[in-house]
Amino acid sequence: MNKKDDTMVTKSVSKKDNPLISVVMSAYNIEKYIRAAIESILNQTFEKFEFIIMNNGSTNKTLEIIKSYAKRDSRIKVFSNDTTLIAASSLNKGISLASTNIIARMDGDDIALPNRLELQYRLINSSPNIAVVGANVIIMDVDGNETAIRSYPDSDEKLKKCLFKYSPFAHPVVMFKKDMFEKVGGYNPKYLSTEDLDLWFKLGSKYKFASIKKPLLKYRISETSSSHSMLKDLEILVFKVRFNAIIKLGYRPNISDIIYNLMQFITLWLTPASYRIKIYNLLRNNGLI
Repeated sequence: MNKKDDTMVTKSVSKKDNPLISVVMSAYNIEKYIRAAIESILNQTFEKFEFIIMNNGSTNKTLEIIKSYAKRDSRIKVFSNDTTLIAASSLNKGISLASTNIIARMDGDDIALPNRLELQYRLINSSPNIAVVGANVIIMDVDGNETAIRSYPDSDEKLKKCLFKYSPFAHPVVMFKKDMFEKVGGYNPKYLSTEDLDLWFKLGSKYKFASIKKPLLKYRISETSSSHSMLKDLEILVFKVRFNAIIKLGYRPNISDIIYNLMQFITLWLTPASYRIKIYNLLRNNGLI
């Protein structure tokens, strides 16, 4: 019996050696949701990963909860920033600590479906020129109620056509290659809350995109999140990212992209933020844009 137990332990430990994926999460005061987020990664069908969690200056029990899981599973590696950093800076730091070339992003208030890592790992390794892999997501509210499924294209061409209308990827469900990420300079901290869109433009100018046409993440959307309460500032930054892509990266939007952006810019000053959020979610969740 003891010999059998020893064998089982050896197998369990071997799954944690030589990780093939680095899951990177930055966590700030997310004690309400982080247990479910961590458990959703630990329960993946793909087991050969390391889980890098950056505690970004949390002042509640977030770090305590993270450490309690790290004691149970050696795949979790906990790091703490001395002060609360901009999300882009905290993520850059976490990615720099990764020991693998395959990075899977994760947020502390979302829930990864069990086969997420397995399916994305298979797809990102199907071509050496694929830089980023996304997936569809299930939208849920702050209480975990599922409200919609948000779909994304799956081909490189169609994903890149999204760039001047909306992000081609839901940020918390992407998987990308670290070497390509570093070659384009990683996340730019000056694009607060739009650092992901800037990254997709940079990677898209050199490499290919891909996505899985099925939900692999439950994505929590809060009406009080900073990206909503400061919607106008956020959208102005989006326009700056797109303009930079035209000037510096050689992108050329088509006529429909130009019309869409003009309408978006005009309504930015005329329509209250709460209505803009509802309209955007209605259009995206029904595949109208």
